Amino acid sequence: MSGYTEAASGLVFHEMSHEWGHGAPSLPGFDDVVMFRSVKHGQHGVMAHRMRMVMHSGTHLNAPIHMIQKGIGVGDIAMERLFGNGVVLSIPKGQWELVTAADLEAVSDRINEGDLVVIVTGWHRKYSDSLEYFGDAPGLSIDAAEWLVAKNVGLVAVDTPQIDHPLATSLGAHRGGPLMNRLVAKYQDGTGKDPKVEHPVWNGAHKALLGAGIPTIENVGGDVDDMLGKNALIHALPWNWKEGDACPVRLVAITDPTSSYRLDAGAAA
Repeated sequence: MSGYTEAASGLVFHEMSHEWGHGAPSLPGFDDVVMFRSVKHGQHGVMAHRMRMVMHSGTHLNAPIHMIQKGIGVGDIAMERLFGNGVVLSIPKGQWELVTAADLEAVSDRINEGDLVVIVTGWHRKYSDSLEYFGDAPGLSIDAAEWLVAKNVGLVAVDTPQIDHPLATSLGAHRGGPLMNRLVAKYQDGTGKDPKVEHPVWNGAHKALLGAGIPTIENVGGDVDDMLGKNALIHALPWNWKEGDACPVRLVAITDPTSSYRLDAGAAA
């Protein structure tokens, strides 16, 4: 198993984020992450970057305000929704499949109230600037999102580029779409189904979660395969940005193989 073991405590830190930076894969319709060195070692003996980006880039957290008018921003999300007990669920899905309430019910004994839930379909292995990664991805059904809301989980993270099925987003024929011009015809040819019938609601699963105050994370990756089916302490802290609709995060799972670590009381004032 990969991961970094902290010597003093024996705690193991597991990366669950994709590498981020200049040219990171960006959702169709969004500008790329662009970075340049405004101050350089060769010229100034020090380095500093400037960047232009959409906050929904790479492994990122979405706040309720992303889709819910007057919802809270990333800086106002309660800390217990960003750092706490969680579970990494393996629910394999392929092209255009849905994670359903029945899938979650099958692993319901693993999910407790308040848990930070990471759903891994296996799609993170396709992470790239490609038609396949963005357009062919699986997604959460509305009934799956409603099941998680009823369970009162703290956070929902997925290893796909969006919470919903791509044909239920603006990548398809919804609200300003299709942002992927060939996607609708490809879906119809590949499935024989009408996306307007199969996926009539725009971002229904995402709106259900954010509307219930449950933040979401998209593009889970890194070494998440090492954590499949396991419980861990999940760390997903964004910037302290009150109006923020989204923010890149370093998603980390922390495990204690010895089950012996306890937080120190701290020094007296």
